[in-house]
Amino acid sequence: MYKLFFQLVFKRMDPEQAHHLAFRWIRLAARIPVLRTFAAAALAPRHKELRTEAFGLRMHGPFGLAAGFDKNAVAIDGMAMLGFDHIEIGTVTGEPQPGNPKKRLFRLVEDRALINRMGFNNEGSAAVAERLATRVPVFRTTVGVNIGKTKAVPEDEAVGDYVKSTERLAAHADYLVVNVSSPNTPGLRNLQATEALRPLLTAVREAADRTVTGRRVPLLVKIAPDLADEDVDAVADLAVELGLDGIIATNTTIARDGLGLKSGPSLVQETGGLSGAPLKERSLEVLSRLYARVGTRMTLVGVGGVETAEDAWQRILAGATLVQGYSAFIYEGPFYARAIHKGLAARLAASPYATLAEAVGAETRKVMQ
Repeated sequence: MYKLFFQLVFKRMDPEQAHHLAFRWIRLAARIPVLRTFAAAALAPRHKELRTEAFGLRMHGPFGLAAGFDKNAVAIDGMAMLGFDHIEIGTVTGEPQPGNPKKRLFRLVEDRALINRMGFNNEGSAAVAERLATRVPVFRTTVGVNIGKTKAVPEDEAVGDYVKSTERLAAHADYLVVNVSSPNTPGLRNLQATEALRPLLTAVREAADRTVTGRRVPLLVKIAPDLADEDVDAVADLAVELGLDGIIATNTTIARDGLGLKSGPSLVQETGGLSGAPLKERSLEVLSRLYARVGTRMTLVGVGGVETAEDAWQRILAGATLVQGYSAFIYEGPFYARAIHKGLAARLAASPYATLAEAVGAETRKVMQ
């Protein structure tokens, strides 16, 4: 039903307009008590065997919504209603900004992919913090907050910008993510170099601890799939050294060659980060490499090209405790999370593992032996 609707309606609309329309519908449904109850019963059935614990947080399952969909924390309950076990909001910047000029979002339907150059369009950390502070949750879910650099802030002042967002948002975050891997903010990816990343992560950790004294706010970093293998290793080693709680692998890619893209050149050549199915192989490679490097010393989150339950299962076997999706949601629709959960439960039942925790990293460990 949804795929027909997508072909007849959403596919004919500008992608960003379609996003805002769907977003309004989700938010509206979550405000109507009877409707949201029935929707959650249909779209978010719970599987006890999928219950997951990550960085000290208990979740209904391992599958969540990646950052980028709900930039301003306006639809957390709506996305939980659709079955996502955790919701990562953002990316949020220190100051509000409109993002890059439109048109900035493109569908590669033949490739089941997206290209975006949104540029961290969001209302800013002060507004988002106020919204989170006054939020009255309808559904229990885990809320991650993804923070990035304000475009107008020079690279050498980035640390202060991240610290400002941390001080405003840490108290409202179940976990905090430092995003240094979006390709759509000039100079941002330079912060992935360990000499720049070390003082940034140290400052954010100190700001979170200074701001929130009653608990430790888990801190993660999100990296790009375009890092060379030795740079992936360097980030992993730094994360261990600094005592980070996790790494998210991966963000979108600026690569186009070697991905077997079928869409026309006019689309493929659009600048921005590519996400979706073509990213599947590289994101899995990075994830497996990270697990081989850090093992169980921190939580890994697998994202990039997760379309099916099999994709999610492969991420878990490679080393991910948590898995996220975004682009496939555009193509699969409201039953996306339900299908992932049902398929994961079936795969776990058919596997030699008693729990999901046992399955985490199992295939990577085999390769390492």
